[in-house]
Parts: sequence; C-alpha cells; structure tokens
Amino acid sequence: MHKNIKMTTEEYDTEMDYSDSDCGDPGYEDYYNVHPWDGEGDNDIDNDQSRRDPEYAVYDCLRIEEVERLLNEDVELLSNSLHITPSLAKVLLHAHNWALQDIIAKYRTNASSLLINSKIKSLPPLESLSALKGQRGGLCSVCVTIYPAEKLSTLTCGHSFCKDCWCMHFEVQITQGISTGISCMAQDCNVLAPEDFVLSLLTKPNMRERYQQFAFCDYVKSHPQLRFCPGPNCQMIMRSKEQRAKRVMCSSCRTVFCFRCGIDYHAPTDCNTMKRWLTKCADDSETANYISAHTKDCPKCHICIEKNGGCNHMQCYNCKYDFCWMCLGDWKAHGSEYYVCSRYKENPNIAHESVLAQAREALKKYLHYYERWENHSKSLKLEEQTLEAIKMQINKKVMNSSGTWIDWQHLFAAASLLTRCRYTLQYTYPYAYYMEPGPRKELFEYQQAQLEAEIEDLSWKIEHAETTNRGDLENQMDIAEKRRVTLLKDFLEIS
Repeated sequence: MHKNIKMTTEEYDTEMDYSDSDCGDPGYEDYYNVHPWDGEGDNDIDNDQSRRDPEYAVYDCLRIEEVERLLNEDVELLSNSLHITPSLAKVLLHAHNWALQDIIAKYRTNASSLLINSKIKSLPPLESLSALKGQRGGLCSVCVTIYPAEKLSTLTCGHSFCKDCWCMHFEVQITQGISTGISCMAQDCNVLAPEDFVLSLLTKPNMRERYQQFAFCDYVKSHPQLRFCPGPNCQMIMRSKEQRAKRVMCSSCRTVFCFRCGIDYHAPTDCNTMKRWLTKCADDSETANYISAHTKDCPKCHICIEKNGGCNHMQCYNCKYDFCWMCLGDWKAHGSEYYVCSRYKENPNIAHESVLAQAREALKKYLHYYERWENHSKSLKLEEQTLEAIKMQINKKVMNSSGTWIDWQHLFAAASLLTRCRYTLQYTYPYAYYMEPGPRKELFEYQQAQLEAEIEDLSWKIEHAETTNRGDLENQMDIAEKRRVTLLKDFLEIS
C-alpha cells in the first residue's frame, strides 16, 4: 500500500528553480529541505517545533484514491448515523464543509430545517406537489408530452420530468463543469439532484465519468482540510488538519504554495492582503514597463551599469564607486544599523493636499513598494545564476584536487539560505504597503531593514566566495536567518 508522506518544513535544501510570473511573483521548487515525517501523532514534537519555527507545518500528500477513501469514510458514517442514502449524505457534507458532527447535531435538533437549507427538501409540502403531478396525468412540462409513470423521474421536491429531459439537462450542466450544483428543472426550485439520481439517468459513459470527476473536485474544494496541488498536471492533494496559511510542498511535482489560499507561499503577508496586492499589480501592469530596465547610471561617473547579480550592493567597474542599486545612494550609508532604503517616507500633510497631489502621492507610494518587490524577484533569478557559477567553480576545484564537494558544501547552504531570506523579504513589501502608519509599522520597517541589510551582506559574500572566509560566511548566514525568523515570529499572522 502507498504510504502517506507526512511533510514538515523544518530544514532547507539547496535546490532552487525560479521563474518569473506576473508582478514578479516567482515560481520555485523549494528553499527548505522537506523530508518524510515519522512522528505520527507526536503532538509534543509538533508543538515544540511550531514554537521554534513560525512556518512549521505538518501535512500529508495524498493520491486521489486515498482521498476518495477518506471522503467515503465520512459519507458512510453520516449515512449510517442518520439512516439516509450515501448520495444524500454527500449533499449534506458538501453543503456544510464536511463538518460531520455539526450535521448530525443539526439533524437531531431540526431535521426538516437542515434538509431545506441543504437544498435536499423544498419548502412547499410534498402532498400538494404530488396532487399537481396527478392532475397533470404524467405530463413532462419540458417537452410537453404525456408519459406513463415508468418514463418519469421525480426529485424529492416532487417535480417530475421525463427521463430523456432529465438526461439532457444533466448533460448540459456537466458540459459546463457543474456537478454537485445541478438542481431541479422546475422554475424557482433549487432542490439539488443527488448523485444516485443523476447517475441513474445519464446514459453516456463519458458523461458519467465527467460527472464523477467534477463531483470529486467539488468535494475536495469544500473540505477545509484538503487542497489540490496547483502544480501543472499534478494529481496530488494536500491534507492538513491545521487549516491555516502554512507553507506546503507537493511530494510529486515539488510545487510549493500556501495551504489556505493555494497561491505561492507569501509569509509574512496574509492571504487576503496578498490577493489585493496581486490584483493591484495586475491592474497597474504598465508599471512593469516603468520598472523593467535592468540598467542604471553610476551616480558618480554616470556610466551605464547592468545589474547581473542578486546583490543590491553595486560597485562601478569604471570608477569603483560603491552604491545602492535601489536608491543610488552611497553604500556606506547602508549599514545594518541605519538601513532605511526599504522604508517609504509618508507625506504627513497629504490629506490637506489637492486630489491630484494625493493621486501622485499614492502612485509614488505604490511604485516604491512595487519596485522593491520586483527587484527582489529579479535578484532571486540572478542568484540562481550565481549558484550555477559556484557549481562550475567547485567542479574545477574538485577536478584539480583542491578539496572535495563536502569541503565546499557550505557555499550551497549559504546560497539556499540566501534564497529563503530574500524570498521572505520580497513578501514583506505587500505587507508594508497596506500597513497603517504607527508604532507597529515602525517596528516592522526596522526589522525589515535589518533583514535587508544582512541579506545584502550575505549576497555580497556569496558573490565574492573566492575571497570570503568560511567562518565569516557561516556567521553571516546565522545572523540573516535569525533576523528572518524574528520578523516572522513578530508579524506572521497565520489565519
């Protein structure tokens, strides 16, 4: 039997595979080492790790047949508890997000109300509908034809139609991707058609198969503990009892995403804020052209310089002037104690300015955060190239008997840590953009600046690995990771 893979986010690995997408949002394989978790049910270990690592998560990577088995267990339990058909149990579970015990409690309190709210039973009394059916004498009001009783099929609402019309109705709905939402054909009737009713009337095997596929997708999407892997053509499904915005990685395709919302992992920014940010980026897509240039002029000698590394600490090849790529200021003013390049200086009097001035200020603020968001996305891509260059250099050294791969492994660890830190830093900018001014934002910007300064120092050391002392590099790695974890512990609001 296939063993479920219990995943955690405890350590990092050295694989990096970034690709740019809209708004500079990177796709990637991973920046943590994710391994099988053997501590089944060990809550003490889980809780201790969760306290130490704010991103820690425990989850399963399941195949479709395993999820089907899990869902069917709940269906069977509810069916036996309430003495209803499995098809009606599925309707109830889907309507109430698979809250099994809540459904049982509501059924025992007021079964009729539960069935009506779940669209299993209609408001009009069934007796009047049955009488109406008798008066029609077996009339199908869709094709306006009278049929004998065996040619008609009736939902729990009492509405009867011929089997051919039901079948055609189902096929049209399924073609549109609808399955669990298929309702009665009668006007103003919202009673749902349960699975056994639909399958008994569908005659084409391909339609039956599509219906079951769509229904399964609906069940997974309505289950709070389940999430489809968003990886291309991936069939895996994540299961986490902790239904929060945690980072998960598919064991099959290595796609990493936020369990709660299904988009790229985005700590410390929450899901709703991240969606607002991505929507704004898409709406303001012309800013991508404004920011897209990879070249800037040296602020001292004005020669054109291209950014070909991830580090924002630039040195002009012509005059050797050290400056910041983001603000073009002297790099000496970017020490870890007073790194303010990441902060946006709000205009305290903007509320009293004209509407036009306020619009300009709003755009200026957005561009400040967007440019830094985009810059770190590009830096991640450039640092991937740096890693490839490091691999080539190490290969040469190993071939020349200048140490072994193990002797140079610290460089891969440093590159992986840099990726993890810069990825977190990139997602601090949407968070900061939507924060209200005040002491909390000041604290956040201070920690953001501290992290950014340490990241740039680490990036510089990695890009100059030939002349960097290993002890200095490992010390810088430790400082950068502590800055990152501190920021997440203080500001990661997992919901």
